[in-house]
Amino acid sequence: MSSFDFADPHVIELEVLATDLDAYGHVNNSVYLTWFDRVAWSHSAHLGVPMEECLRLRRGMAALRTEIDYVLAAVEGDRVRVATWIVATDHRLRVERRFQVQRIADAATLARARTEYVCINLDSHRAARMPEIFSRAYVLAG
Repeated sequence: MSSFDFADPHVIELEVLATDLDAYGHVNNSVYLTWFDRVAWSHSAHLGVPMEECLRLRRGMAALRTEIDYVLAAVEGDRVRVATWIVATDHRLRVERRFQVQRIADAATLARARTEYVCINLDSHRAARMPEIFSRAYVLAG
């Protein structure tokens, strides 16, 4: 696998579609957020916390803050790898994920991001302690 910033990434592959582009002909900034959301859900399901379990428990991880560095543009037809890792957790309330997007053709990094998440109660929409299943699943990468 190509060189990523951290070991053992959870990766999904996507193709850049015409609907992903902005007026400048490259991937719109908001599309990266969608990609990060997709890979985070894929990773959570892989770790044993699928959306259905979140809904059953009435708990979820909500984005608190995201920082994105756009390195190179992606254009229609590019195939990309979107990777994620859990790099910090307090096992009570917060988790931090890192993300990296690479173009498959040349392994060039297109974007990097970090998102801080907080566990919330899906009924009150307020911060709530992580259920044990979250605490066990969301462990540091590597």
